[in-house]
Amino acid sequence: MGPRSHFDKDLEELNGMLGKMGIIVEEAIGRSIRSLVEHDSSLAREVIADDNIIDDMELEIEEKCIKLIATQQPLAGDLRKIFTALRIITDLERIAGHAVDIAQVTVRLDGQEYIKPLIDIPRMAVLAREMVKDCLEVYVSSDLKLAKDISRKDDEIDALYKQVFRELLVYMMENPKTISQATQFLMVSRFLERIGDHATNICEWMVYAVTGTRTDLNK
Repeated sequence: MGPRSHFDKDLEELNGMLGKMGIIVEEAIGRSIRSLVEHDSSLAREVIADDNIIDDMELEIEEKCIKLIATQQPLAGDLRKIFTALRIITDLERIAGHAVDIAQVTVRLDGQEYIKPLIDIPRMAVLAREMVKDCLEVYVSSDLKLAKDISRKDDEIDALYKQVFRELLVYMMENPKTISQATQFLMVSRFLERIGDHATNICEWMVYAVTGTRTDLNK
């Protein structure tokens, strides 16, 4: 097996590691929202505890990338892809952190009856999970059209965030007793909005990996 074959095999392993991390992060979003909707503080605590797994994966992938750069002397295109992987794991780790933030809200609201049914927040979470899942597909396929399509879902999340904000503001104005809980739900919607931003960042880094140019997909 020649040097290029070895390098291609290492890149394939890197892709697999990144894909596995992405799946776990995507599942963390779903589990955190399910814990909130179902008032399941036990599940929320599992999400919080499992964050260590994601942190360990980030370090493992980082070490893999550094080793590839140090030992394989990759050319410009390959180097951009490795650099992109380093940026992606940072965004994935932050997305996982927001899943933990949501789970912590579930724990804080344990035993409380919610002031309203949760409708738009789960819709935001579905979109956020789809974005994360599709972003990892872009990393493997280098499909720039898909990257741009994914960024449009961020606009949908932003619109839902504004809707949730307005609705909860009305609750707080009409009944000050709802302020504490409504504030927690506002935080959850903000965390989901930030997840959408991080997923968009991943897509922008993928455009850079393929073209060598940084692009703002929110424009």
